[in-house]
Amino acid sequence: MTIRILLIDDHTLFRSGVRALLQRQSDFEVVDDASDGIEGFKRAKQHRPDVVLLDLNMPGLSGIETLQLLQQDSPDTAVIMLTVSEDVDELTRALREGACGYLLKNMEADALATMIRRAAEGESVVAESMTQRLIAQIRTPVRAEDTAPPPSLEPRGSPASPALTPRERDIVRILARGASNKDIARELDLAESTVKIHVRNVLRKLNLSSRVQIAIHALARDLAD
Repeated sequence: MTIRILLIDDHTLFRSGVRALLQRQSDFEVVDDASDGIEGFKRAKQHRPDVVLLDLNMPGLSGIETLQLLQQDSPDTAVIMLTVSEDVDELTRALREGACGYLLKNMEADALATMIRRAAEGESVVAESMTQRLIAQIRTPVRAEDTAPPPSLEPRGSPASPALTPRERDIVRILARGASNKDIARELDLAESTVKIHVRNVLRKLNLSSRVQIAIHALARDLAD
């Protein structure tokens, strides 16, 4: 299967470098690239890529605004924010708006290729350092004098105590470790297709949109190991 990729970034040299790196992969096709959000959105409508690599901070239409347009037009497209920003608030905003990933531009080329393949298969991909920052911030006790709430990955109106089945709680507990569907299936002695159904049910019940959000939900509510 060929994974069709669109690059949206305002730095020409960076786009050229990423394109050259990705084109070395036999299962990747870089269908196009764009230097701003408006042009990127137009080319996404034209090419219908499987994966979009999207810069966060761009002049004119921002990465988040471009993400919102892409989500409205083609919610099944996997959008990965590829950025230099290590701000946890920007990570949570991107995930809440529908990004399936948040990666840093200083990552290795082979790691980027692996993350793109995982995103194309429907997984959420977040830089490990950003995941650790997010978990640390969520686990930090909130002082009474603090006025800002801890960051939340849950959309507004999410249920506080959804009724998960015992099996779904098992799925959440293992998923919070960062396990793949294959790992979960092996540990619980289930078919991988059954695990996928359980994960979809958990996402629906929790009103979340990604596996990363499930993991953070579990950590915040002591549902993880």
